[in-house]
Amino acid sequence: MSTPSETGQDRAEPGLSAIVGERRHLINLAYRLLGSLAEAEDAVQETYARWYAMPRERQQAVESPGAWLTTVATRVCLDVLGSARVRRERYVGAWIPEPLPDRTEWISGPAVGGRAEPADPADRVTLDESVNMAFLVVLESMTPAERVAFILHDVFRYPFAEVADIVGRTPAACRQLASSARRRMRAAQAPAAPTAGEAGLVRDFKEAWEAKDIKALVDLLDPDATMVADGGGLVGAVLRPVEGSERIAQYLIHIADKAPGLALLERTVNGRPGLVAQRAGLTVTVAAFSLVGGRIARIWAVRNPEKLRPWTEHGRT
Repeated sequence: MSTPSETGQDRAEPGLSAIVGERRHLINLAYRLLGSLAEAEDAVQETYARWYAMPRERQQAVESPGAWLTTVATRVCLDVLGSARVRRERYVGAWIPEPLPDRTEWISGPAVGGRAEPADPADRVTLDESVNMAFLVVLESMTPAERVAFILHDVFRYPFAEVADIVGRTPAACRQLASSARRRMRAAQAPAAPTAGEAGLVRDFKEAWEAKDIKALVDLLDPDATMVADGGGLVGAVLRPVEGSERIAQYLIHIADKAPGLALLERTVNGRPGLVAQRAGLTVTVAAFSLVGGRIARIWAVRNPEKLRPWTEHGRT
């Protein structure tokens, strides 16, 4: 099995650069499988720990280190997905996948010398259609096996024979899992491509919210729109979805009244136009949107500070 970063070098003596060079691919794979950058980083760290724990002779016997790392990372993610279902049943309120900023705005966690250092480029997730929030939310409805088969085959283009080797099932079973996953995608009507005018619609939404114009907000929202917030029990957030354009508009005006001085910024969220709310320069909410028929149909508002690490302005000068 080959991976995107394989080279033609001698695999009998895998060099450090070749092994480390797989990191970006593994982070991209693990984020799509888990919907959490923190969990993805942990899964990749565990994968490398297992590689370096092997005796040198076993490492040299691995024909394709990249394939080995991909297999181990996927299996680690499968284990995490199994336990995550139990953890998320105990999660306070709704669980939303971790939002990602545009690469030009990516900020690492710790500050060095009073200024946040740029994240390692290898840690950045490629922002394509397989990480838009609507896509990730549908992935959450899949079984772990469906999710893995679908991501490996439909997103990363691994043949089913290779997917079968990774997950320990037959190619026919993996084909069925991916087919079931595709049906879930179609049933959820998750958009596959950016909608024309999306950025302008989000801008109009921002301006209507800032102006506390409830009529304008209602007009911009689909009548059956839904808003979901994720505070994780760590900050205040509505625990159940807010449904209907009028109720969402009223809730947004309520938030604006309760949080004077809240600054709304247009930002790219998981590769799509979104909004970031800041208070005193600190990001407190990241909102992603999904459009249907030229109106906003879904809003996902992430407030859990543990999911906002790449967005935090703390430590900047």
